[in-house]
Amino acid sequence: MNTLVKPFAALRPTADHASAVVAPPYDVVSTTEARSLVENRPNSFLHISRPEIDMPEGTDPHSDAVYARARENLDRLIGLGLLIRDPSPAYYVYQMQMGTHEQTGVAVGASVAAYEANRVRKHELTRPAKETDRVKNMLSLNAQTGPVLSAYRADAELKVLLAEAKRGTPIIDVIGPHDVTHTLWRVADAAPVQAITQAFERLGAIYIADGHHRSAAAARVAAERRTHGANTGEESFEYFLSVAFPHDEMHILDYNRVISDRNGLSIEALLDALAPKFSVREAAAPVKPGEARTFGMYAGGRWFELRLAPAHVPAGDPVGGLDVSLLQTHLVSPLLGVTDPRTDPRIDFVGGIRGLAELERRVNDLETGVAFAFFPTSMEQLMEVADAGQLMPPKSTWFEPKLADGLLSHVLD
Repeated sequence: MNTLVKPFAALRPTADHASAVVAPPYDVVSTTEARSLVENRPNSFLHISRPEIDMPEGTDPHSDAVYARARENLDRLIGLGLLIRDPSPAYYVYQMQMGTHEQTGVAVGASVAAYEANRVRKHELTRPAKETDRVKNMLSLNAQTGPVLSAYRADAELKVLLAEAKRGTPIIDVIGPHDVTHTLWRVADAAPVQAITQAFERLGAIYIADGHHRSAAAARVAAERRTHGANTGEESFEYFLSVAFPHDEMHILDYNRVISDRNGLSIEALLDALAPKFSVREAAAPVKPGEARTFGMYAGGRWFELRLAPAHVPAGDPVGGLDVSLLQTHLVSPLLGVTDPRTDPRIDFVGGIRGLAELERRVNDLETGVAFAFFPTSMEQLMEVADAGQLMPPKSTWFEPKLADGLLSHVLD
């Protein structure tokens, strides 16, 4: 059986060019935002992850010409010497610092077979169209360029191993989007490589935090390439690029909701309808929940604090007990009529990084809108759901800081 993780020979920018290459993840910026971000940055990795920005406006971002352009742009950076391939497999200790928050993980090749066997655990559904986009991107580049953000249960041995690696000289130290500092150390010596591999084997599982579509796409690419002949199971396509952090260093923000109308209810009628299950208090300031089962609600220029009565929290149900599930079950569906948050156009999701003022702004633009602020889902809840083989509701977690695109890519030799 192949190992849960293995080292890989990364394609990466040189230290001198990392600041020119580093880019936000492809899926957190729109095409318009990406076009703006690459002004005066001809070597940004966005030219590879969002290549439609180099095509005429209105170009279908999923056309064959766009994927071909991504490969041209990648080859150009390699040809210019801005991207280099490390000579041998390694692990890459990866530290992110955002303000006072710091987290240190390790970039690995995560096993596709382990993903298929649920040793790389999922908690979200994926959309086939988005998967297919990533499949075409990988095949055109012959590489995985967007790392999957993963977590593992905090482990004392791994903590020591990563701290040892950080005593050396980093290969990359760069300030990326949103002033996040990304620092990487290469671990290639046999003894620490083997120790890291064995530590993950002992842990037994890692958890996808952000990157379900990239993981699923990698599995589809592996399944297709397995049909081309005899394989050992150790080919590079049998692994996908992931950066795994200890769960107790992960930083999850709230993922809030805006609903475009109150389903015909006045504010007073909505408050009356809440009374059987929620205690309600009008607040003089925006409500940022400080504990679970507490919600902020903004409507008509007024903030309210909602507290769900404990009797309405199911026991022993890792999904049903999530705050996003509880509000959906007891308020959003029965009172506001949004029965399927995956498909209903009346609901929108706002990452906590944008703040409560963004909720106010959006609702103020809607005559009858309403917004809800949440207490963040915890990593323990995420892992409990994944361990149970269940799925979380859409948009349950917003992780910050984000991994950068362009600093590490996994070539499919």
